[in-house]
Amino acid sequence: MSKKSSSRQSKIPYGDRKEKSRRWFFIVCEGEKTEPYYFKSFPVDAKVIKLEITGEGRNTNSLVEKAIQLKNGLEFDETDRFWCVFDRDKNPKNPNDLQNFNSAITLARNNGIDVAYSNDAFELWYLLHFHFYNTGISRQRYQNMLTNKLGHEYKKNSDTIYEELKDKQQDTIKHAKRLLIEYDRPNPESDNPSTTVHLLVEELNSFIPD
Repeated sequence: MSKKSSSRQSKIPYGDRKEKSRRWFFIVCEGEKTEPYYFKSFPVDAKVIKLEITGEGRNTNSLVEKAIQLKNGLEFDETDRFWCVFDRDKNPKNPNDLQNFNSAITLARNNGIDVAYSNDAFELWYLLHFHFYNTGISRQRYQNMLTNKLGHEYKKNSDTIYEELKDKQQDTIKHAKRLLIEYDRPNPESDNPSTTVHLLVEELNSFIPD
């Protein structure tokens, strides 16, 4: 194991470090900064819930396998929650990418890990704060459109994006749910655009003090 991956793993609270008085959320993200910065910004009640968020920089299947490895190394109970956050990979050199997306979702769910996926990119979740979109676009266009909507250059590693968008969050949840309803037979690997990030967001929101 490389020093880099070992350092990441050491941040996860194993065994006797788990505080039984609080419910734990473990969120393993594909992105190393974009998604972790966003979810760490949720002002959850620290007396009730403890967030552990790690960005792994892995593709879908290896990310889920890492999450399973972490889960299996922890003491947990039925109140603790495990999530994976990832996008649909697009690698023209790997014709199995689309199949890997669905198989990663199935693998996670079969191991008690919920999935907040995005097809095609996590930025879809940000863009849905401004309008309902049901047409697939390129990742570069997501970034360009967000720059236009935000009124300043969108940066993937922004640690202020949660605060910038939180007032529009309820509209986003409605847009994400509406988007999924539009697919008669949901198929994550081909439903572009689509996202289930709202499921994780709603769950985190339930732990924010009034």
